Amino acid sequence: MRYRLYYWPEIQGRGEFIRLALEDADADYVDVLRKSDDFSFPKNKTPFALPYLVAGKLVISQTPSILQFLGPRLRLAPKDEAGRLWLHQLQLTIADWLTEVHDTHHPIGSGLYYEEQRREAKRRAADFLKIRLPKYLDYFEGVLRRAKGGYLLGRKCSYADLSLFQMVAGLRYAFPAAFGPLERRHPRIAAVHARVAVRPRVAAYLASTRRIPFNQQGIFRHYPALDATRKKSKKT
Repeated sequence: MRYRLYYWPEIQGRGEFIRLALEDADADYVDVLRKSDDFSFPKNKTPFALPYLVAGKLVISQTPSILQFLGPRLRLAPKDEAGRLWLHQLQLTIADWLTEVHDTHHPIGSGLYYEEQRREAKRRAADFLKIRLPKYLDYFEGVLRRAKGGYLLGRKCSYADLSLFQMVAGLRYAFPAAFGPLERRHPRIAAVHARVAVRPRVAAYLASTRRIPFNQQGIFRHYPALDATRKKSKKT
């Protein structure tokens, strides 16, 4: 089957999690909006927002749902139902995590520019880096520790591992100063990133023009004012 992926052509965003799965599996797909402005899909199955995937007569939206559909077909999910449900839960948690990353620079509303909510963004980013990000990292580090195989489900890479790779890559870009010390305290997560990066098809994708660079329009954005790690100096 040839898959048709619809997502914004200028950014990685939520579509990148799907691209990584398709690329790792060497799937036959076209990133439609990078080639045209064709938004065609069955009118009785209109998605709420991008991304969405067209597979034959199926139109599937929402990144976790798309990956849940693709996982067994791309051999990136377990064969048993319990395993697939557990994998889907992990992906949904990553989706929550990604939303919190987005809200560091757009805490009030997506319709406002970052420059219109700088003060609120600084407070939100500080809370994210101090409280929320460590909780997510601790959780996935624990999942990997219990899995005892190097990946979230054990020894075999899943689509959630590809997504965890993307989270690490994005956090390195958005918060290079603040994320560094946290990453060092979560070696299993860092190891997943390293393993995924050298998977042959992923490595080829990362080195190609198909991989859109991180930029200031995507979910992961680098604003130095939000990447705060400086401590107040003590008076002498």
